Amino acid sequence: MTDYELALVVNAKITDEERAAVVDKAKGYIARFGGEVGEVEEWGKRKLAYPIQKMDDAYYYFVPFKAESDCPNELEKEMRIMDNVLRYLIVRQDGEDEFHLAPAAAEDSAEEAPAEEAAPAEEAEAPAPEAAESTE
Repeated sequence: MTDYELALVVNAKITDEERAAVVDKAKGYIARFGGEVGEVEEWGKRKLAYPIQKMDDAYYYFVPFKAESDCPNELEKEMRIMDNVLRYLIVRQDGEDEFHLAPAAAEDSAEEAPAEEAAPAEEAEAPAPEAAESTE
C-alpha cells in the first residue's frame, strides 16, 4: 500500500454538519476502494487566492490515507461530482522531502562559494602583469 493525501477545498456557505458530511463521504469513498484513512487535518476557513464559483472563502481539509494504486483514480471520479467540493487534489506521499537542506549544510555551502569564486579571479589577474613586463 502507498501513502496518499487528499486535499479538499469545501464550500464555506454550507453548515458545519454538511461540511462534516462531505468529509465523511470522502472518507467513505476511500474505505470503499480499499484504503485506510488516517486522522483528518482541518485547516479551517481560509481566503482563496482567486474566486471560485463567486466565493472568496472556503474550508480546507487534508485526509491522509493508505491505498493501492487504483484507489486515487476511483476516488477522483467520485470527488469530481461532489457538489460542495470546490477543489480537490490527491498526491502520493514519499518518505522524505529531498529538497530541504539542513541549516548547517546550507550555511557551509554559502560560505564556501564566495571563497571559490575569489581564488580563480586572483589567478587570472596574476599572469597579466608578467606578460606586460616581458613585452617591454
